[in-house]
Amino acid sequence: MSTEPAFDPDAPLPGPPDPWATTDTPAPRAGPPYHMTDMIAAEPALARRLLRALAPAAGPAAELAEAVTDAATAGRPIVLTGCGTSEHAALAGTEILREAIRAAGLPDIGLAAAQAFELSLDPPSRGLVIGISHEGATPATNGALEASTRAGARTAIVTVSERSPGAVNGDIVVTTDELDQGWCHVVGYLSPILALAAVGTHVAGRSIDPDDAARVLATGARQEDAAEAMAARFADARQVLVVASGSDRPAGRELVLKIEEGSWLPAAFRDLETFLHGHLPATDDTTALVVLLADREHRAERLARALDVLRAARVLEMRAAAIVAEDADGAIPAELTPAGRLRVAEAPGLPAPVAALLGTATPLQLLAERLARARGTDPDPIRRNDPRYRAAAEAAEG
Repeated sequence: MSTEPAFDPDAPLPGPPDPWATTDTPAPRAGPPYHMTDMIAAEPALARRLLRALAPAAGPAAELAEAVTDAATAGRPIVLTGCGTSEHAALAGTEILREAIRAAGLPDIGLAAAQAFELSLDPPSRGLVIGISHEGATPATNGALEASTRAGARTAIVTVSERSPGAVNGDIVVTTDELDQGWCHVVGYLSPILALAAVGTHVAGRSIDPDDAARVLATGARQEDAAEAMAARFADARQVLVVASGSDRPAGRELVLKIEEGSWLPAAFRDLETFLHGHLPATDDTTALVVLLADREHRAERLARALDVLRAARVLEMRAAAIVAEDADGAIPAELTPAGRLRVAEAPGLPAPVAALLGTATPLQLLAERLARARGTDPDPIRRNDPRYRAAAEAAEG
């Protein structure tokens, strides 16, 4: 067990150092709780702080909302971009802003997400580009913002600090202020989702209850026993497949990344319908499967197809599990999820994509953290405490 001082999940997390510097490899711990464990526990209180900080009508979230509204009104492109976890947050932000733009009665025809490297090669010549970068030091994301500025687009960035390198590339800078203390980023995923949820409230002219958001996150974070049991069933699997639809897709992609970063187990994402079109021959009883079902929009249709996936998985004896909204839980027979379930709190007071993305955030993170424990890996350094993998990362960074 760790000899670290007791962690206070309600206390603000540190920001980046001043003067700004990239983070070092997280301090090693002999075992759980890991930094990742602490960060998951911190997220409900973090949500309260960040949503309250970004609520004022004269703040940076409102300024970005005005830029989004202007671009949507004029029919100009709005592109969100990032890499890794931040790319998944950009995908999540696209779902959040699409709903907010529609709620405001505006067209969303130009709204999209793009991978940062690809965007740097083909930037838009007008409209708005929003970069997502937790520390603000990702070269591809900064390159995409720089290229977009040169091409003629307006730019914004959601990042931890105005002092980060990426902040100089944003005409508008929305800061999240508190830094993830591990490299298997969980706060790095949640913080921009919260920030973009705040932007969406300004676009749509409504508010989000920070306590409601915190409650949803806390519900997921309390399911340690269920996550541990699920992880035990997955620990010696050959691969993990994650299947999702609608606003659950960014969460599905993030779960895949967290599993591979934290427990080194091969994982892949499939869209709900895509999974049933040619991928089944590569599965068997060594395959672990997670179906995400939290989006309340078109839930009946998504549920019906998810049941088809789970029935096929049962025939092939896959180790199937679900991260599922409470109201959909009873519609899935117990025998279709032999590896268990994590339940997502319903949040009718939150916009549908916000409710789904916040509701799945802590369950997927908790599953990944418990899977690392079950496989005997330390998720915090994403294997860069191994000289070979550190060298590989350095080689990839040029």
